[in-house]
Amino acid sequence: MTTALYRRYRPETFGEMIGQSQVTEPLMTALRGDRVGHAYLFSGPRGCGKTTSARILARCLNCAEGPTDTPCGTCESCIELGRNGGGSLDVVEIDAASHNGVDDARDLRERAVFAPARDRYKIFILDEAHMVTPQGFNALLKLVEEPPDHVKFIFATTEPEKVIGTIRSRTHHYPFRLVPPAAMLAYVEELCAHEGVEVEAGVLPLVVRAGGGSPRDTLSLLDQLIAGSDATDTGAVRVQYARAVSLLGYTHAELLDEVVDAFAAADAAAAFAAVDRVVQTGQDPRRFVDDLLERLRDLIVVAATGEGAAAVLRGVSADDLARYRRQADAFGAARLSRTADIVIGALDEMTGATSPRLQLELMVARVLTYATGPAAAPPAPVGERVSEATETKRVPEAPAPEPVAPASAPPTGPITLETVLVAWPDVLARLSDINRTSWMVAQTAQVVDLADDVLTLSFPSPSDLAKFKKLPGGPSEDLRTAINAVLGFRVRYIARHEPGGREPESGGGSPAEGTRGEPEPDPARARVATTYAAAPVTEWAVAPIPDTPQPGAEAAEPTTPHLAVDEEPEEAVAAVRVATLAPAREGDVLPADEVETSIEIEDDDEEPMPEAEAPVPPVVPPAPVRPVAASGGPQRYGEAVVRQVLGARFVREEPYEPPTRFS
Repeated sequence: MTTALYRRYRPETFGEMIGQSQVTEPLMTALRGDRVGHAYLFSGPRGCGKTTSARILARCLNCAEGPTDTPCGTCESCIELGRNGGGSLDVVEIDAASHNGVDDARDLRERAVFAPARDRYKIFILDEAHMVTPQGFNALLKLVEEPPDHVKFIFATTEPEKVIGTIRSRTHHYPFRLVPPAAMLAYVEELCAHEGVEVEAGVLPLVVRAGGGSPRDTLSLLDQLIAGSDATDTGAVRVQYARAVSLLGYTHAELLDEVVDAFAAADAAAAFAAVDRVVQTGQDPRRFVDDLLERLRDLIVVAATGEGAAAVLRGVSADDLARYRRQADAFGAARLSRTADIVIGALDEMTGATSPRLQLELMVARVLTYATGPAAAPPAPVGERVSEATETKRVPEAPAPEPVAPASAPPTGPITLETVLVAWPDVLARLSDINRTSWMVAQTAQVVDLADDVLTLSFPSPSDLAKFKKLPGGPSEDLRTAINAVLGFRVRYIARHEPGGREPESGGGSPAEGTRGEPEPDPARARVATTYAAAPVTEWAVAPIPDTPQPGAEAAEPTTPHLAVDEEPEEAVAAVRVATLAPAREGDVLPADEVETSIEIEDDDEEPMPEAEAPVPPVVPPAPVRPVAASGGPQRYGEAVVRQVLGARFVREEPYEPPTRFS
């Protein structure tokens, strides 16, 4: 029967501690200067040396040659507190998990009164101090605050936040950390050489990785591997890589090489065959994905650092580095980064998943889809990250256009509608480079008209129009940037919905032909509908209640000024003339002679309505209408007024649902 490695190699001095210089150096300095406190708090992850450091500090304080920063190791106190010692009467180790109450604190307080039996100090080491109840801590508070000169306290805990503040404030707090992999790897290599154990290449990096930076956990795993390994002909124990992989649960390097090579060559058959091997051998899919991510990280380091990768990937042999360079060259830096992103997303989705194998297979499908997809597709812009599952299953709205080189310089001379139509493919190509999502929206639009710097666009669906009007920024601003880059001038917009992609007539021509068997739409209705379609992006349409002009009567002068085309919110507003309604109560029906409902929608391209022609009741606008009084303040009228003036009737209320990515 042998003693465990972590007990046989427990440090006996601060100099033997590894990876905790932030603790050992200040303590040794305090011991050399005789500035030792009466209470200490050692905190940190499990197995990182808290209790061991507490025993070393006790040896330093009670050494016959001390207090000293380096115990002699020969006096009775040092021998009793060493690796094979039985303990000292003056150093009391208390398991706070089972001695955490008020009665235990009272007993400790009574024992602290007595002087040490032999040594210089009576030292109390409370392990797992966070398990002490608040009542127990409060019972200890007076003793910890003002202990006798011969008493020292050392609290060790993995959760310092659970130690009440009144205790923490009376201690010197030293935080311990996990040991870095490089220091741990060098330590276990030295230990194996001292023990005469042979290990195959790749075993110790796996042990260090499995130990997670804890020296005790790392030595326990190495001790387990050594105990389960066979001896060679020379009598030395040899730890095999295959046995270490099987015992620790990691993925074999050959299987990782197979998967990585299949990804690099976009070989779906080989990739899914490797996944099947993972499942058939009973390996945890989550562990496999984690190991694959670790390999991709190594390849990214190799691709980025080149010959300097050996300084970063410690413990990797020269043959493995050569193989990593070959795999990294087959991928390329961009594909490596993108593949790692997909694997990270799959690892997150597999947390708590009921079918990890399905998640693993979907991850492989996504990696292969990206490998065989169009390489020229620009990446998703910042702020528009989409989950991998959505990005893979999403069907594009339209194929990406071929990149067109933009003009070397903006065209000279005046910018006309014909100039915009000729340069529109270049504009869309530039927009594709700026933002792929904005390009997918703008490529459905049709250029209708250009007046000065006001560009009129029509969209075939309301959802495309809503996406275009998205503020702030959004497709409209990206398109403006692309137009400015190609044509050299900044535009403003009038964006409206034209079903079927039909371009609306410009000027004063007749409206578009309706379907066979249906009457022609009236010009007055067309003017009203056009005005509502040109409503501003940033707020609701402001529409007046129309008037029934008498034949021969002159049109009323406008009561509101013309609204200029909006610079920032993407939209131009048609100028309207607003009438004044007589005051009314909600639900009242006003007589016709008490309601002034005149309206004139200015449209320079339209012919004025003949005076003798009877007006047609206007069409109810598709957007919510908010009447505006002549004074500029908002006024609301009941359903009866709307019914009487507009000749409309209330049908139902429908909730507004904002457009989504897929609508």
